[in-house]
Amino acid sequence: MRDNRRQYKEKFEAVTPLLAEGLGAVLPDAGFYLWVRTPIADTDFARRLFADYNVVVLPGSYLARAAAGVNPGAGFVRIALVASLADCLDAAGRILSFRSIIATP
Repeated sequence: MRDNRRQYKEKFEAVTPLLAEGLGAVLPDAGFYLWVRTPIADTDFARRLFADYNVVVLPGSYLARAAAGVNPGAGFVRIALVASLADCLDAAGRILSFRSIIATP
C-alpha cells in the first residue's frame, strides 16, 4: 500500500504542473483524480481527445446533476492517473497538444 501511495504521489507531482497552466489543474489534497477546466464543452473535449489523441478522460458533467439549471461538473474533465508514470506523462503531453490546437482560432 505504501508503494501505491508513493506512485500516485509521484504521478500527481509530475503531471499536475504540466496541466496547471491553461487547464487549471491543481494538486488535490486527497483523491485519485485531477480535474481540469476545458476550453470547450467537456463532452466534446473528452470525445475529441479520445478520437484524435487516444487519451481517455471523463466529462465532469457525467458526474454531477444540474441544480438550479447548472451542472457543477460541466466544463471540467476528470483525469485518473492510474497508468504508469511514463504513460501519464505521455498522456499529459497529448492533452497539452490537443489543448493548443483547440485554443487556436
